[in-house]
Amino acid sequence: MRGPRKKPDDHLTGAQLRAGLGLLNLSVLELAERTGLAVNTIKRAMKPNGPAPINVANAKLLTATLEAAGVILLPSDGTVGPGARLAVVDTAPLTRRRRRAGGDGSTG
Repeated sequence: MRGPRKKPDDHLTGAQLRAGLGLLNLSVLELAERTGLAVNTIKRAMKPNGPAPINVANAKLLTATLEAAGVILLPSDGTVGPGARLAVVDTAPLTRRRRRAGGDGSTG
């Protein structure tokens, strides 16, 4: 039986995901709505400081969503670990991919 597959060098880390959410002031629920991923998948990805324990497709989806919102994910360079920074302060708001339970989104 083979062991777990090695993650690519540019695989999203839990620390980068937490930093990206903080920079954008997003909650896990908001990120789940925007990506279509389950809340538990995102929470599991956020736990370690190292590579997120999620599949490559989900890591790429999370990376693309954060980058589209203005987060730059910085790779490790051997002297410092991976990180995240905000590209620009004025970014367009993200749109939801999932509909809220209850239908049309009205509040009344």
